Amino acid sequence: MAAVATCGTGAGSAGSMAAATSSSDVTSFQRKGPRASGTDSGVPRLVSIAGTRPSVRNGQLLVSTGLPALDQLLGGGLAVGTVLLIEEDKYNIYSPLLFKYFLAEGIINGHTLLVASAKEDPADILQELPAPLLDDNCKKELDEDVYNHKTPESNIKMQVGPVSSSRFGHYYDASKRIPQELIEASKWHGFFLPEKISSTFKVEPCSLTHGYIKLLHFIQNIIYEEGFDGSNPQKKQKNILRIGIQNLGSPLWGDDICCTENCDNSHSLTKFLYVLRGLLRTSLSACIITMPTHLIQNKAIIARVTNLSDTVVGLESFIGSERETNPLYKDYHGLIHIRQIPRLNNLICDESDVKDLAFKLKRKLFTIEWVQDNYLRQERNIYPPGFSYLLKQKDSAWGEGSLQHSTFLMSFLAKATAFASRLVRHGEPLKQTGSGRIHQAAGPRLWHDGRRQEAPGFLGIPP
Repeated sequence: MAAVATCGTGAGSAGSMAAATSSSDVTSFQRKGPRASGTDSGVPRLVSIAGTRPSVRNGQLLVSTGLPALDQLLGGGLAVGTVLLIEEDKYNIYSPLLFKYFLAEGIINGHTLLVASAKEDPADILQELPAPLLDDNCKKELDEDVYNHKTPESNIKMQVGPVSSSRFGHYYDASKRIPQELIEASKWHGFFLPEKISSTFKVEPCSLTHGYIKLLHFIQNIIYEEGFDGSNPQKKQKNILRIGIQNLGSPLWGDDICCTENCDNSHSLTKFLYVLRGLLRTSLSACIITMPTHLIQNKAIIARVTNLSDTVVGLESFIGSERETNPLYKDYHGLIHIRQIPRLNNLICDESDVKDLAFKLKRKLFTIEWVQDNYLRQERNIYPPGFSYLLKQKDSAWGEGSLQHSTFLMSFLAKATAFASRLVRHGEPLKQTGSGRIHQAAGPRLWHDGRRQEAPGFLGIPP
């Protein structure tokens, strides 16, 4: 942000003019340059907001989703002014937990909350938020959880750690509830649809359902009245508005996209998201939405909803599926799909092709891991000693489960396979042809006594 310096007026300017006329060799012009003290320069500094940090890629302000493992997958966190869409799992077991993590992170950092639901009272949702892990008892809680679930220490090193209110992203204990004192000290607004719409409400002809209209007006009033849009500067330090909308698009909101394929209000949800994004883009706010996309009959509506969302994360539960009995997924409860990551200030988004991210809900922690890394970790005893040592070195440098670690494993195994095939191929005998070219003779190479000769580097030992 460029700062414009202005000249003084009044008595100060008159005094400077008198001093300039008294000395013939001194003019009123002064060259602007850096001062010794940064506090007296008058240049405005970037206001620091609790619970935020700038992105290392483009400087965009980020907030945590409440799950540090998910923050890493999204490029450091959720950008302010964007929408995070959570595609609910089939039985709606794990998506409410991500929704509560996002709200609990806002309470810990002192952010303002706006909770909207057509199913549960927002006050009841806040009472069920998970408790944060504090610095003094974090190690004790995690050690107990590791002992009960036999979790490898390499996973704990990547996924859990000490917490403090000053760091970006916290860890939460799913088995405990957030203290009542933190809820009472926080500032939040609730939107419960059955209370906002009376039985005598007259529905006017409009492309939006009455529930969506009420919610948009409620969000707009909170943004404008409390100064999150910048038009009415906040009296205190600037803050972030965290918006959470639960079960959007379900029949509870008056939408029929989950009931029939050719519904009357097929564009109602998409128009709501379009207006919501306009409100978020011009305010210090971030929004998380959970939506039962598996119930939407029209696939074209799902595509439009995905395009109108900035970040899309899908949850696939193993309950009732064939993967529940698959030995590869025996330690997990479902898969997590990063379907879309925003490219800010661009016309297109980044569509991820990662298919092997799995999550599991232990007694206290919700963790995300790479499936192939867990499989390779279980089969580590079949590797040669040198390769096992190399894996340990890369685990300590990159962190087991990271993208660099997985890429290294895949490239190393591919090169090892190619090298082994070359050994076998070059171990076959060569035959001189009449044209001067050398061709490999058919059949294996034999020793003088008729026994098969193995390829170089293998266990074949000549007599």
